[in-house]
Amino acid sequence: MTLRILLADDHAMFRSGLKAVLGTQDDLCCVAEVADGQAAVDEAGRLAPDVAILDVRMPRLDGLHAAERILGRPGNTTKIIVLTTYDDDSYVYRALHMGASGFLLKSAPPEETIAAVRIAARGDALIDPSVTRRLISRFAGSIAPPASSTALERLTAREHEVLMLVAQAHSNTEIAQRLGIGDETVKTHVSRILAKLGLRDRTQAVMYAASHRLVAPLPAPPPSGPERLGRRRGRGGRCN
Repeated sequence: MTLRILLADDHAMFRSGLKAVLGTQDDLCCVAEVADGQAAVDEAGRLAPDVAILDVRMPRLDGLHAAERILGRPGNTTKIIVLTTYDDDSYVYRALHMGASGFLLKSAPPEETIAAVRIAARGDALIDPSVTRRLISRFAGSIAPPASSTALERLTAREHEVLMLVAQAHSNTEIAQRLGIGDETVKTHVSRILAKLGLRDRTQAVMYAASHRLVAPLPAPPPSGPERLGRRRGRGGRCN
């Protein structure tokens, strides 16, 4: 199955480079590229792409307002990935509540961008580990935990472990390896955690863990990707 992608960024050179990166994959196809948020909303409505990659800062309509309009359309199936830079952290927490499926740094290596598109398309969510780390550092010490911890008490000991590892930006595969369980078991745990806590996806789980002080501010690690997926080089997917 070929994933259809909409690119929205007001920098033509960056847009062209990202399109070229996606074009190396047999299962990815860029169906449209636009330079402002309003055009992104219009094209998303016309083409219904599987994934839209939106820069935060764009003319006419910024990426967050564009995401809000796309996600708010009745019957929408397009997943949103927001592109951010190191000074964009103030946007991330707000976008969590809109239902965005991921946050990537514009400096992310090509394989991370490719991985993020596939992760979003299959209904999961991703935050770049370095963004996660800064968010935890920012919120873990500044948000007081709610008075009630009833929801947390419903989690099993294993689900607590999984939640903390999710909050530390580990992929399902990494969690499975660390806990000595299968990938499918991790997915089951994550689904149960989200249901018990009333959360939409793992991005909200990260912020929930930080706000309840389940994770401490994390030290900066060596550079690493959100999920290590090999690149399938080709001529790009065929757009339908």
